[in-house]
Formats: sequence, structure tokens, C-alpha cells
Amino acid sequence: MYNKLKGVEDRFLQLEAMLSDPAVLQDRAAYQRYAREHSEISDIVAAFRTYQQVDQELDESLELLKDSDPEIKNLAREEVDRLNQRKEELEDELKKLLIPKDPLDEKNVLLEIRAGTGGDEAGLFAGDLYKMYSRYAESLGWKLEVLDHHTTGVGGLKEIIVLVKGKGAYSRLKYESGTHRVQRVPTTETQGRIHTSAVTVAVLPEAEEVEVDIDPSELRIDVFRSSGPGGQSVNTTDSAVRITHLPSGLVVSCQDEKSQHKNKAKAMKVLRSRLLDKMTQEQDAKRYEERKSQVGSGDRSERIRTYNFPQGRVTDHRIGLTLYKLEMILQGDLDEIIDALVTYYQSQALQHAQ
Repeated sequence: MYNKLKGVEDRFLQLEAMLSDPAVLQDRAAYQRYAREHSEISDIVAAFRTYQQVDQELDESLELLKDSDPEIKNLAREEVDRLNQRKEELEDELKKLLIPKDPLDEKNVLLEIRAGTGGDEAGLFAGDLYKMYSRYAESLGWKLEVLDHHTTGVGGLKEIIVLVKGKGAYSRLKYESGTHRVQRVPTTETQGRIHTSAVTVAVLPEAEEVEVDIDPSELRIDVFRSSGPGGQSVNTTDSAVRITHLPSGLVVSCQDEKSQHKNKAKAMKVLRSRLLDKMTQEQDAKRYEERKSQVGSGDRSERIRTYNFPQGRVTDHRIGLTLYKLEMILQGDLDEIIDALVTYYQSQALQHAQ
């Protein structure tokens, strides 16, 4: 590990020199690339330099243990204990920092929530989950932009697609993909029986145009009149857009805007992100075949969490975590669950890296 860390520090110094090179300063793309890499490894280098300093202080304290003065030896012994503990902490921190970062972690997110089995109750819970994620995003200062949504007749959601803009959005939300199950007594239930419904959540990293090259000749674009609430203008103009990506068969519709141009732009944003996600899933599948194990696959068919209203509990089935704070979680207090998931998958990644 020491040699790997020394190599990272050498690269850090090399990047510092390059960032002050006049030729690099004139090349905006190169400067941004090197600055990003410099920023990405700065935490590793800072921790490594602290580790080296602690190691040096430990050597000095070990020398003082040989002193003939008992008082100095006692002080040195205390210092050795403290430094050994600090060294172990730094070693653990450096192991985590050396885990290859997911290149998508800093990206914005396309959050797709869809009602599954359970009829109207599933639609109502889809609305609850949308509010939960909205409140969580707001607590972190992230911005939300609704790209498309379809409501149910009882005030729920059949589907909603939202762009979540914020630093590290994907790193915090990527483990939310999967089937979310709710157990509660619907308001329409006269017998007080508990119903089980399901909502699927998909978390996709936002794709930039440069990341996904889409040939316009491979697209079929249809326009049609919007349906649903929105006043007369919704139904009198062909503003809704449906884009079909012929090679993959992916179809994206958008009708939230009154402008056909804006709906097309939003639909293309969703299409790019779904294509990037498809490429990522295919790469993950290849890696799975190669190593016969997969960490944090985010399989959307997997039942990941149950929200049980009668008992006021939320259980995440992947890590066996149960919290009796359902109302707080639905209000957007998700950090305890997300932190536990991040810690679990980091430890899994660490085991694979060793």
C-alpha cells in the first residue's frame, strides 16, 4: 500500500507542476482535466502526508523509550500508544480512499418513480416517495426539475421523472434503485386490512452529450397532443414529444412543457441517461461474468426496502437494517439509511480490492 500511495503523491506533484505550466494554462480542456484529477487525489495525498508525519513521530517516541529517565519513558510510552492508535486510524482511512471511485458519483441524477402492484394505493405511495426524496434533496441544497409526470385519479402518481441537481447526488442516491414495498391500511379499506403495494425506483446518472453519442438518423420523433391537467393550451397544440431510439428500442415521452422544443430537450436528456445506464448495466454484467460476484448492482427487480405503517418501521433488506422512525424517514430523514448502505458497499469493495 505504501508504494501505491507514494505513486499517488508523485502524480500529485506532477499535476501541480503541470497546472502552473503556461502551455497547459492556455489549453482550457487540458487544464480542467488535470485540475479535476488533482482535486480527486488531494484527500489521499493529505492523509498520506499525515500518516508519514505520524510514522516519523512514532519512531522518535520509540527512541525516547530507551531514555534512562523514568518520567521521559512514561511520557514516551503514552505518546507511542496514542500514535499507534492514530496510525491504525489513518491506515483504515487510506484503504478506503484507495478504493477506486465510481466515476459517476459526482453526477446529477435522473430519479424515476413508478407505481407497481397495488392499484391506487401504489400510486399514492409513489407520491409519498417523491415527497420523501424531494425533502431529502432540499435538506442538502439540491435542486429538482420535473421532466415528466403522470398522475392517478386519486391524487397519486403513476410515474414521475425528476432531474436532481447537486454535488454528489448520484453517490448518495444510487443505492435507492429497486422495489420499495409498503404495508398499510388504505383509506378506502373499510375492514382495516393491511394491503401490500409496491413502487419501483430507478436512479440514473445524468448523461452529458459527449458521453452518449446519438445518431439523429436512429431516432423516430413523434409529436402529439398532451393529455391530463393543464388547461386548454395542453389539448390544443401538438406539444408532447415521443422519441424512439431505434437500435435499443428505448422510448421516451415528455409532455410537461407547453413548448414542443422544451419537451424534446427534456426527452433527449432522459434518453441519454437511459442509454448511459444501459451501457453501464451491460458493463456490470460483463464484470459479473468475469468475477462471479457483484457489489452494489442496483438491480431494479430486487425488493430492497419495506415501509410498514402499522409498526412504524422501515427495513432495508440488503443490509438487514430496521429503523422504527417511519414518519421521520418519509419526511426526508434518509441519512442514517444511506450512510449504512454506503458503509456496507464500501466494505464490500474493500474486500474485493484486497
